[in-house]
Amino acid sequence: MFDKVLIANRGEIALRIHRACREMGIHTVAIHSTADNDAMHVRLADESVCIGPPRSAESYLNIPAIVSAAMITGADAIHPGYGFLSENARFAEIVEEHGLTFIGPSPDHIRMMGDKVEAKRKMIEVGVPVVPGTDGALDNIDEARAIAETIGYPVLIKASSGGGGKGMKVVESADQLEGMITAAKREARANFGDDAIYLEKYLAHPRHIELQILADTHGNVIHLGERDCSLQRSHQKVLEEAPSPALNAKERARIGQIGCDAVRKLGYRSAGTIEFLYENGEFYFIEMNTRLQVEHPVTEMISGIDIVREMIRVAAGTTLSMTQDKVALQGHAIECRVNAEDPATFTPSPGTIEEYHPPGGLGVRVDSALYAGYRVPPNYDSLIAKLIVHGNNRNECLMRLRRALEEFVIGGIKTTIPLHQKLVSEPDFINGDYDIRWLESFVANNAGKP
Repeated sequence: MFDKVLIANRGEIALRIHRACREMGIHTVAIHSTADNDAMHVRLADESVCIGPPRSAESYLNIPAIVSAAMITGADAIHPGYGFLSENARFAEIVEEHGLTFIGPSPDHIRMMGDKVEAKRKMIEVGVPVVPGTDGALDNIDEARAIAETIGYPVLIKASSGGGGKGMKVVESADQLEGMITAAKREARANFGDDAIYLEKYLAHPRHIELQILADTHGNVIHLGERDCSLQRSHQKVLEEAPSPALNAKERARIGQIGCDAVRKLGYRSAGTIEFLYENGEFYFIEMNTRLQVEHPVTEMISGIDIVREMIRVAAGTTLSMTQDKVALQGHAIECRVNAEDPATFTPSPGTIEEYHPPGGLGVRVDSALYAGYRVPPNYDSLIAKLIVHGNNRNECLMRLRRALEEFVIGGIKTTIPLHQKLVSEPDFINGDYDIRWLESFVANNAGKP
């Protein structure tokens, strides 16, 4: 096992990784920008290294500075968390070239799944159902027209190297196709330095279902059930729950088997998440995230399995601590992402935390690096806390979540807690009757309302 792990991240996920390491008897090294001098993970880690100014490109994306910090402090391994360099294949390669262990998948798998076209091609090879569309990147407008006519409008144009909705365009009719392709390629080039795009069928009312996978280097692969991440705004997840209220036991078992078989054939290691669109009883692969997910706590709450701990064990060469037959999923869990944003306009709201009182009680977990007096910097993602609640069933979980949201106090800045309070009281959500477009409609219909 490792003696010392450098945490190449910040905020709540850096603190989450630190806690897992300390419970395993592993020392931690925190890296930070000058904007995060007083961050909680910096205060709690055994050692800390300032790696640059607030701008991410000069600090949390500064590979030479991060690797140097690991070498100087004598770290054995680096955990990238999520975001920043977590899915940067070259970073993983550089880490390993310097005799350190990258706590995550191999660089080859990161690179493979980071290219959406290649990922789709690979998943087809290993028997995973995909959304009908192109087999690879589009070469010309004539090919696009032919495929669109075959699968039928509306169609969706997506950037091969994309994410977060960038380079993504919905095309309702043939006369829009050429203009939308031009716009998508321009946006993809500006955001990812790659204008390759592909085309697939636009599903009208799908749910976003993702499967949590764990795999070690000894051929063992398990899944920890699915998460429903359909409540999204601008292609960003807002609330997640596990298990999905839309699936039955047969569908759950089917997608679990498909996912495990695929990962086993790929020879994948570490934690990974296979994401699907689900509509009319069918699953369609959209992408695989080769990292820890923001929403991993809902899976931990229903499985009792520490996913970060398993990632560390796998990276150290040990086997998973359980087999599939020992995985017992119990109850229901929901996670609310709390952002430092105006709950109506979603305008960022950085500033000093004047009051901080997280909720507690049975089945309540808060992942956050906040404390009274901490200043939320304007330089990074606005996620500041995750409220995760577990109950014996979905109804109990909802009642507990409402109570926890009432208790949650973050003073001094605006947060999205009021939005979550509205969401969990909506009949559609209470009934589990929503899809990936529901939240956008809800926000639009409630604009300006208290």
